[in-house]
Amino acid sequence: MTENKPHILVIDDDRRIRELLQSYLADNGFRVSVAPTAAVAREKMRGLAFDLLILDVMMPGESGTALAQALRGSQESVPILMLSALSEIEDRINGLMAGSDDYLPKPFEPRELLLRVQNLLRRAAPPVDQRIDVRFGECLFNVARGELRRNGEVVKLTTRERDLLRLFIQNAGRPITRTELAPDGAEENARTVDVQINRLRQKIEEDPSNPVYLQTVRGAGYTLHVD
Repeated sequence: MTENKPHILVIDDDRRIRELLQSYLADNGFRVSVAPTAAVAREKMRGLAFDLLILDVMMPGESGTALAQALRGSQESVPILMLSALSEIEDRINGLMAGSDDYLPKPFEPRELLLRVQNLLRRAAPPVDQRIDVRFGECLFNVARGELRRNGEVVKLTTRERDLLRLFIQNAGRPITRTELAPDGAEENARTVDVQINRLRQKIEEDPSNPVYLQTVRGAGYTLHVD
């Protein structure tokens, strides 16, 4: 049934890309809505809940980066796949710092975009075989729901942050390399992991600059210490 299909909102000022993605994603089993600007996207999001946003960086008016920052600032945790003609590593870092979960440079292959969409949606879904609570300091993370509480209060996580916590908990106490933590495992994207780790530390550490739980292991990557 249509209601059971994941609903994606494509936000891009390029009509050709909107139409391409709407047709391609619909052919691959998704419901798709489109918006040419951030303002139109906001209107649609007020009336509908979306499972994922595909968001262009450079748009007239409010940019995609600004929209992502605003959504994360309002504790909105919908997965965001950011598209941009800017493909340098610093541009990817800026997109991730704004709150996106993945970043795809233009031009892109539709099949690659489809795989990234499927990966983000899979990460957002709770694993059915894990129903445990894991505590570290003031934080309690429910692995199945992907819910983080700190001092009893729910802390909103992005899909990427939820995915990282699950991976760290599955490997608690073992260092995980930046390449392993990168969304697509690519070594050139490993630097973006540092940005995501810093964002996650802001949410789980009392003093993010001197982390107790999510620690850097020199020459090896990162590790999470749980109680």
